Amino acid sequence: MARREKGGFWVGAAAALFYPVTAIGKRVYRNKERIPRQGPALLVLNHVSHMDPAVDAVFVHRQKRVPRFLAKESVATAPVFGKIFLGSGGIPVYRGSASAGDSLRAAHQALREGKIVVIYPEGTITKDPDGWPMRSFTGAARLALENDVPVIPIARWGTNEIFNGYTKKFRPFPRKTITHLVGEPIDLSEFRNGNTRSASGLRKVTDVMMGEIVALLSDIRGEQPPSAVGESSERAGSDGPDLGKSDLGKADLGKAGSEKADEA
Repeated sequence: MARREKGGFWVGAAAALFYPVTAIGKRVYRNKERIPRQGPALLVLNHVSHMDPAVDAVFVHRQKRVPRFLAKESVATAPVFGKIFLGSGGIPVYRGSASAGDSLRAAHQALREGKIVVIYPEGTITKDPDGWPMRSFTGAARLALENDVPVIPIARWGTNEIFNGYTKKFRPFPRKTITHLVGEPIDLSEFRNGNTRSASGLRKVTDVMMGEIVALLSDIRGEQPPSAVGESSERAGSDGPDLGKSDLGKADLGKAGSEKADEA
């Protein structure tokens, strides 16, 4: 049995804060065994609520790993939470500045050191009214191509039903279900050769990753996504110099495969 990864004081502080918060919802973990118990991995997830980082941190921590999140600079400078974020190994993203590249360098280093890195390719919570992912930045693709580590897609759904960041509605009752569905590691071998680090190459890799996430999300929700998810102006965020954008792949409800679920 793998031992729990050591996290230190700030990880303990984050756990003390986040575990009670996530108890608001009923958790369902599907295919959680796909999270490696040791060694590096890049976890890519959709983003639907400001609750997501807390819920996702607890999910990863329950698998005996310490997550290192990439998050907007504003998270790192927030009172109290900023100290917890940085102290627990969080990586701030300085968009549109000379420090933008430092974010990816820190993420590369974390992966080289055998850590779990968590990234939301969309860069912020989706503005889609139905909760489907927006077009996504390409930073996750860069990390995936430059590091020979498992790239694991995860869809999470239910946090938006508790707290909607855009409508500012907080509805903890009746108790909602928050589901995490973990996909198989994405095979990116065909993209590791050739000119895959060009803008078009990074977009293709981002398509593949987000397509996997959309497929998992479709499985959780039991419905097909809009045919143009990630393409229409309503679902697309503005491009940024640090992470880039890409269209999403179409979902395949059959891709989730066999699974095991953990409920609480």
